[in-house]
Amino acid sequence: MTIPTKSDENTGVKIKVIVEQVQAGDIQAYTEIIRHFQKKIYLYCYYLLGSREEAEDASQDIFIKGLEKIHQFSYTVSFSAWLYKIAHHHCLDVLKKKNKGFQFWLGFQRGQIVEQVHGQAHCYEDMIHQLLEKLNTDERRILLLRSIEEYSFDEIALIMDLKPATVRKKYERLRKKLVKEKKLGGEFYEHSFKTEG
Repeated sequence: MTIPTKSDENTGVKIKVIVEQVQAGDIQAYTEIIRHFQKKIYLYCYYLLGSREEAEDASQDIFIKGLEKIHQFSYTVSFSAWLYKIAHHHCLDVLKKKNKGFQFWLGFQRGQIVEQVHGQAHCYEDMIHQLLEKLNTDERRILLLRSIEEYSFDEIALIMDLKPATVRKKYERLRKKLVKEKKLGGEFYEHSFKTEG
């Protein structure tokens, strides 16, 4: 479990103020939301969709949907979790549309990236792609939301429309599955998994 820092709390307060400004009609303030979440949403889309172009398009669509639906947002959850829920459903729709060609394009895009990146960054990115290729779509989403974005099981359940206990079970099965992957560095993955709340 990560302990929120003063910086995290300040960011949360700042986002809340910006959301309230946008809900009050200041559409220009939404650019601050985009600036704050753009990289994270893009990476989430990229690792789910496997393509830079699709991730860029998806990110734009997600922020447009966020702006269109911002009047429906209330602080029963964090704004971040709400935005990721939009991203989650949008990426699911994209994956459904291209389901047949997904594995082919993921492999092709990974090959393109390998050609462009050298050294340690190349090894790390290649390892991430090899890891993600072994996972189904649900496992990929849970891994990204839990280990990279550090969401709680309750937040992931909200984003994915599942029960927290279901997410916890899926995550534990996923963790065990990846730890068994010795050739991909099972010890490394075991240490990178969050096990608390």
